[in-house]
Amino acid sequence: MGTQRSGSNLLRVMLNQLPEISAPHPPHILKTFFPLLELYGDLRIEKNFRLLVADVCEWVNRNPVPWQDIVFNAETVFRACKQRNLVEIFRRIYEIKAREEGARYWCCKSMESVYYTNEIESAGIHPYYIFIYRDGRDVALSFLKAIVGPKHVYHLARKWKMEQELSLKLKSQVPYERFIEVQYEELLAHPRKVLEGICNRLELTFDATMMDYFYSKESLNTANSGEMWKNVAKPILSNNHHKYLRELTMTQIGIFEGVAHEMLTLLGYPLLTDVSNFRLTEEDVELYNQENTRGIQEALRKADPLDILKREPQESLLKEIKNRVIR
Repeated sequence: MGTQRSGSNLLRVMLNQLPEISAPHPPHILKTFFPLLELYGDLRIEKNFRLLVADVCEWVNRNPVPWQDIVFNAETVFRACKQRNLVEIFRRIYEIKAREEGARYWCCKSMESVYYTNEIESAGIHPYYIFIYRDGRDVALSFLKAIVGPKHVYHLARKWKMEQELSLKLKSQVPYERFIEVQYEELLAHPRKVLEGICNRLELTFDATMMDYFYSKESLNTANSGEMWKNVAKPILSNNHHKYLRELTMTQIGIFEGVAHEMLTLLGYPLLTDVSNFRLTEEDVELYNQENTRGIQEALRKADPLDILKREPQESLLKEIKNRVIR
């Protein structure tokens, strides 16, 4: 957990190299379906819960990065569920995938699950949480180039700040042994050391194949599924940091630091601007909102047609769910 564009897919495909860990590309089950739950009514009613199970299974089956060697059957997942809630469906889907691979662990890389940790814990899942974090200014730059996410540094700074805060709040709430911190820049500089540390916490043995992730079927499958994931089929890009110094303007850096300076400092990232006089007016925020909306539209317009095509099956399902009339 943390914020996307922080090296989480890199870490995922590294972990997936271990036979004990099943780490498929995330279909973002919790992020997608928690906001839709009211459309399903009372989940204690079997037909309502069955409908939710069917939709989640279809959503996973349509993931833009296909889950290899498995197609989910709604009846199988329904029968596996011991409780009637979304987290239970999420859990059973990942467990079925892990069992298919003979893995002891399953790993979900959906970073925005940080918003649903109370629900995860309440459902009886007590996982290891891996908080991977990166300099927020580089995160912002990466989002500005991606098809997904906000497209103004003000909105990106607020998102990054909140998600680091939620992650660190969780750190204070769960036992030490269940919370693992990984700094992206450290992963680039000392990958073996970082991976060995994670393996030790999980009581697993480091395997040198973790360093050769870019040859793996999962890495190639991910990289071929969209422009924003292409780097996972390459060796570690050890210099893939501090790019914001060259590619963001000082105005953009100043806005990001003005919003998120406390978190940047807390995580050990030095500031470049004087934030003591940073102030935003309502007019500033309204302008940023407008620029963000235009930026999102522009990103979609310029996107690789293959990226759009890969996402269309899920988008059409989402429209179908939202437009469905449940009697």
